[in-house]
Amino acid sequence: MTAPDGWDDDLRADLTAFYQDVHRHPELGFDEHRTAGKVADRLRELGFEVITGLGGTGVAGVYGNGDGPTVLLRADMDALPIEEDTGLPYASRATGTDPQTGERTSVMHACGHDMHVTCLLGALQLLARDKGKWSGTLVAVFHPAEELGTGARAMVADGLFDRVPRPDVALAQHVAPVPAGTVVLHEGAALSNADSFRITLYGHGGHGSTPNTTVDPIVMAASVVMRLQTVVSRTISPTDTAVVTVGAVRAGKKDNIIPDRAELLINVRTLTTAVRTKTLETIRRIVHAEAQASAAPRLPEITEISSYDAQINDPDATEKVAAAFRRRFGDVRVVRGPQAMPSEDFGELPKAAGSPSVYWFVGSADPAVYRQAEAKGTVEVDVPMNHSPAFAPVVEPTLTTGVHALVAAALAWLGR
Repeated sequence: MTAPDGWDDDLRADLTAFYQDVHRHPELGFDEHRTAGKVADRLRELGFEVITGLGGTGVAGVYGNGDGPTVLLRADMDALPIEEDTGLPYASRATGTDPQTGERTSVMHACGHDMHVTCLLGALQLLARDKGKWSGTLVAVFHPAEELGTGARAMVADGLFDRVPRPDVALAQHVAPVPAGTVVLHEGAALSNADSFRITLYGHGGHGSTPNTTVDPIVMAASVVMRLQTVVSRTISPTDTAVVTVGAVRAGKKDNIIPDRAELLINVRTLTTAVRTKTLETIRRIVHAEAQASAAPRLPEITEISSYDAQINDPDATEKVAAAFRRRFGDVRVVRGPQAMPSEDFGELPKAAGSPSVYWFVGSADPAVYRQAEAKGTVEVDVPMNHSPAFAPVVEPTLTTGVHALVAAALAWLGR
């Protein structure tokens, strides 16, 4: 791998310290004030025109370097309401208020957004140092509240593309629990549609000793949960892909009181519009049918929490990025991955800009640990996934690979 000009031990050490600081001080969606401030300061030092407060806490930077294309590079900034269990010396002990529940919670960068921010700042520093190798305009977007699914829309609604040039291509990356040093990309549907709902089931509460006088919403909720397990296995074709997850069941406060309502939080992943529509319609039908079968006094309430459209990687732009990666890293480290079921709202940016986009993954797992787990068939157990309290990218070679990937992808359009 040929390092970009300017990549040296001092820059690597500086970025490592920056990463560990952001990891130690995570912030939830739309509360990324400290992170946004540090990002804005770095962008100003590099000579970027800086716009802050986009969509609340978003940051954008613009760097013009002569005639040529405009390339948008994106990193997300927010953390998750999780208590960290990594044992790292720079582990988070932060707390915050969950914007979805209003409750105080531990906060952790359990999805690697701290690494995304650091890699993008490193790439921008290299590109700003080495202006002779490229021509055009860089637009750097530091995106708030990705985990809420609303940050990108908030930036667009706040006039993002009235305040920065519209890009010819939008590029983004994400760490993944595959061996660090590899990059993974896929043309077409690279990330899934995702729809999340809060379902409130209404019963008639009473004393635990006389359940016959009640309509028990916990039993109703249990029936819904079990019946939802048939949506994919009995409604969706085996040749299609869908995931239905009940992530939370909330009801009652005491052992001998039957409550008057129960709440379910449901997440749905699909890859096509047709399967998405069929899956959501089936879930609604099951929820209403179980309520009717239980003689519920009120119809259930189904409230949307978030909705993401699939990330569609433009085929031509993806091949252009893949070729740049092969030149930078060599063929063996560039992997054509399968369609992935995670989701995010990066796609709202190229959709609003009317530009093609490419989204790829950077490996973040310790290669030795991954190889050992793979040999034993225990990858899912021994290699923590994103959103796990034990998730933590190995800093190197994740950091170096992430910086180089962004530089290579940007230069595929901007390089002279």
